[in-house]
Amino acid sequence: MNVTLDGQDLADRAAAELEDASAQEIIQWASETFGDRLCMTSSMADALMVDLASRVVPGIDVIFLDTGYHFAETIGTRDAAAAVYPINLINVEPQRSVAEQDRDLGPRLHGRNPNICCHLRKVEPLQRALEPYDAWLTGLRRDEATTRRSTKVVQWDRRKRMVKVNPIARWTREEADAYIEANGVLVNPLQYDGYPSIGCAPCTRRVADGDDLRSGRWAGLNKTECGIHL
Repeated sequence: MNVTLDGQDLADRAAAELEDASAQEIIQWASETFGDRLCMTSSMADALMVDLASRVVPGIDVIFLDTGYHFAETIGTRDAAAAVYPINLINVEPQRSVAEQDRDLGPRLHGRNPNICCHLRKVEPLQRALEPYDAWLTGLRRDEATTRRSTKVVQWDRRKRMVKVNPIARWTREEADAYIEANGVLVNPLQYDGYPSIGCAPCTRRVADGDDLRSGRWAGLNKTECGIHL
């Protein structure tokens, strides 16, 4: 997968062929196509994608971005998922600790310039972590936000120069909840405490009933994505 045109062509063809395939079939295609050059990422808001992927690809590498700002519940969900599911959890940290970032760039960078903070603590660490792979699985869904409505089940990530596979892109929130209940999937406890979308603690707030599920992320700022999926 060294030539961009090959990756783009492969992703476009797979997106068309797999649009109506099940999540399991999409994951199986990714596994057969990329082998051990396939990984997945998880924010540990829940373990839905961990459950799905590990059933099809036991031992799959699961990348977790340990930003240093996570809720304790998120770290607990990460540790529980690593203990319960047949995965190889890879904990990825930024180059600077929170204390080092505060020292070098000033305290509360997340409040002063959240775009730079997200880049340093999420985007850049993930870019490094993905270098050994040709493709990655995500849990993106089209119904999560307006910025995600055009998400394909398979797409070419030009910036990362790799194939991005989104097996549950077509799922609704109701379908995701039904899968979680039917399969006893681990869920971050914050989901039951008003946090339907969970990021770093300083930048995540509870969401009122009826509000957009991601409205608690970077509340009050003109920001809806950390930069990983844009």
